[in-house]
Amino acid sequence: MAKVTDAVTALALPVVERAGCTLWDVEYVKEAGTWFLRVYIDKAGGVSIDDCEAVSRPLSDLLDEADPIEGSYTFEVSSAGADRPLKKPEHFAEFQGEEVEVKLYRPREGRKEFVGALKGYEDGNVTLDVNGEEAVFTKQEIALVRLYPRV
Repeated sequence: MAKVTDAVTALALPVVERAGCTLWDVEYVKEAGTWFLRVYIDKAGGVSIDDCEAVSRPLSDLLDEADPIEGSYTFEVSSAGADRPLKKPEHFAEFQGEEVEVKLYRPREGRKEFVGALKGYEDGNVTLDVNGEEAVFTKQEIALVRLYPRV
């Protein structure tokens, strides 16, 4: 699916930038038998419904014209969210020192979720400060890393 997301990213980037936003991520996933193409955007001060619409309408037209995806799918444009997943090296660089949650595939020390300050990211490995202790999680054991907003 990388080719689909790469093609959509290339189409989406100029549209997102013209709308005054940044492109956070493009996701093409199958859920409950339906394919979803999701474009996540970000903007200083937050993303509004108007921002999503400003990206969605022209990008939808471009997708119809370029037709990079065979078959039907549901197209969505939304904010990356306060608890956005961190996937790319630039995501990790932007949020150094911020509180993140790491979810693991298998338990470590009897648990699968750890929250701490993001201290490092290298080759997919994530280093956190968890209650004053350094914890390193390997790319192979990490299911998800996301921002951990305090409510």
